[in-house]
Amino acid sequence: MTNKNMDKVHSMDAQLTNTIAALRAGQKLSQQELADAIGVSRKTISTIETGRFTPSVVIALRIASYFEVAVESVFKLNDLN
Repeated sequence: MTNKNMDKVHSMDAQLTNTIAALRAGQKLSQQELADAIGVSRKTISTIETGRFTPSVVIALRIASYFEVAVESVFKLNDLN
């Protein structure tokens, strides 16, 4: 990883964004249905989608696995600088 990339990873001005709502919409899946499938509450899905909660690695992996995609295609670290 280059120094520039490491700076982005370690920056306190980084935000985790996600594509969960779009993935759900593509499968006509409700927040509740996804929550039930991965073993969390609907509120957890809602707060992850809106960026108010950062999921654990386990939850992130469960979400990616459910949609059969890589974690990196669900979650992205964006530099706010």
